[in-house]
Amino acid sequence: MNTQSNALSAMSPARPLYWLIRRELWENRYIYIAPLAVAALVLFGFLIATLGRAVATADPARKAAVFAEHTGFVELLIMGTTFIVALFYCLGALHGERRDRSILFWKSLPVSDLDTVLSKASIPVVVLPLLTFAVTLATQWIMLLLSSAVMLASGLSPAALWTQLSLAEISLLLFHLLAIHGLYFAPVYAWLLLISAWARRAPFLWAGLPLLAIGVVEKVAFNTTHFVTMLGNRMGGGDGVPPYPMPDSAAMHHALTLPALGGFMVSPGLWIGLLLAAAFLAAAVRLRHSREPI
Repeated sequence: MNTQSNALSAMSPARPLYWLIRRELWENRYIYIAPLAVAALVLFGFLIATLGRAVATADPARKAAVFAEHTGFVELLIMGTTFIVALFYCLGALHGERRDRSILFWKSLPVSDLDTVLSKASIPVVVLPLLTFAVTLATQWIMLLLSSAVMLASGLSPAALWTQLSLAEISLLLFHLLAIHGLYFAPVYAWLLLISAWARRAPFLWAGLPLLAIGVVEKVAFNTTHFVTMLGNRMGGGDGVPPYPMPDSAAMHHALTLPALGGFMVSPGLWIGLLLAAAFLAAAVRLRHSREPI
């Protein structure tokens, strides 16, 4: 008995969180299947397009420009897919376990509500951005190899293609995903988790109605749209965020610099959002502790 107690006390606090995150990935396989399916579809279309344009032009610079357009499209498409996945995951993360009554089983285990909620919040904030980066980078490299093979078969040099995936642009993509899709969108995900823990039915409806009501009341009462503008800036990665984290802008071609990173890390919008996210998650923990199965 003492040996078992010592083993439990010696276990790292992060160990239960690690296994809870693995459980989420096992139970919600669409988290990684959706971006992989989109990447496979893009690669299939890209292969057809590349073979069809193999002899369309003999200008390597033009081919490099077309390749850059395709890689940018891949980034936006996979990021958009995982963002939608994150929204639907958060809405069902705590609501689903009450609906299928599996919450009774999980509460019987020696796992705290805090660890459970944090593991679910880690999926959109940490896991999905890293997964998006890995799938996007792998897709772009496969596209690069396919394009290079086609150009070599056509007697052209693929050197211009290899300048499109520089270390600076790869680093900027990772920064964008972790900073914007992870940290900056954290209050959005936390709000959806809170609604998921509270709503008995239609969490999607309850997540949107309060926001709509606030915007309508502000417009009618004060004839202003500050709240709607704030939501738009938050969802669009704006509100004082420097342009460097945005890979779909012209700043994508600039190196990631320390001033750019520092400017983002000290922006008020980031820290206000993180405080809101912490408050929403704390409320979700309390609700999960007290809520009964539906």
